[in-house]
Amino acid sequence: MTANRRFLLTRRPHGTPVREDFSFVEQAVPHAPEGGFVVRNCYASLDPAQRGWMDDAPSYMPPIPLGDAVRASTIGVIAESRSPDFQVGDWVMGLNALEDYSVGVTGGFTNKVDISQVDSPSRFLSAMGAVGLTAYFGLTEVAKPKPGETLLVSGAAGAVGSAVGQIGKILGARVIGIAGGPGKCRRLIEDYGFDEAIDYKGKSVEQLAAEIRAVAPGGVHVLFENVGGDVMDAALLNLAKYARIVLCGLISEYNSPEKIGVRNLWQVLAQQATLYGYLIMDYAPRFAEGGAVMAGWMAQGRLRIDEDVQEGLENTYDVFMRLFTGANTGKLVLKIADGL
Repeated sequence: MTANRRFLLTRRPHGTPVREDFSFVEQAVPHAPEGGFVVRNCYASLDPAQRGWMDDAPSYMPPIPLGDAVRASTIGVIAESRSPDFQVGDWVMGLNALEDYSVGVTGGFTNKVDISQVDSPSRFLSAMGAVGLTAYFGLTEVAKPKPGETLLVSGAAGAVGSAVGQIGKILGARVIGIAGGPGKCRRLIEDYGFDEAIDYKGKSVEQLAAEIRAVAPGGVHVLFENVGGDVMDAALLNLAKYARIVLCGLISEYNSPEKIGVRNLWQVLAQQATLYGYLIMDYAPRFAEGGAVMAGWMAQGRLRIDEDVQEGLENTYDVFMRLFTGANTGKLVLKIADGL
């Protein structure tokens, strides 16, 4: 290509992002710096966390600077290299941006991957990437559900939530999922093997809490929280004694100008529960280990990871908004190119 197409953040979103917060530009294709390389991005991950990175607020990662391409995990091919560790043609995964070409340096977030292990390179952004491994390490290393315990997953039809539920079943837990709409709830049971599914739409905190209580009369031993807000408030009213709460995301708050938070936090104290703030980046050195387990479970037919692959960098805004309308039907991935 003769130009580098880039999806830039040009204004801080206020509430739900609008097109005017971004621009789509063409710039010169970058060259590899001394000791560095250029990646031709082929697939990019679209995740709710990117919305948080757009705000100028304290977080676990710095805000995306205005005028820069929106940060994203990508998988691609080395197009040019001045590094002895990366050769032209190597497939790599790293934290780059929504653009055709990204510059990387040795010692950064970029690692080689073996695409012969998977049916599509995009798998390194779903099952064997941050999404699948968020579920894997969040359960096996943080929550550690015991056989027979009750696991409640919010945002259960999403990419992370659906994987959490399935891994919970593999570990012997009884799994309840909360999702929006009868279609998604049906998928939890039929496609992902959840024991129970609860539709949160149109229900008050009290109504939702009552529905959780009806299917978990002994309380929830592990809460894997992806949503926050009213959904989390209802879940907190159903904690078992010494419950473990894995706080993975708060998607209900990401587009809210006023952060409401949760009101029933007292239940954490009342039930002597433990609340874990969980980030997958702590487990990055162990991705190969977790990915091998996930690949094995998929090969055995015990784990299903759906992908929603949309095409075209020029369609980035519309594809990104699928995260917040509930339109995506699996891990949301943007296909940018086929490779070299």
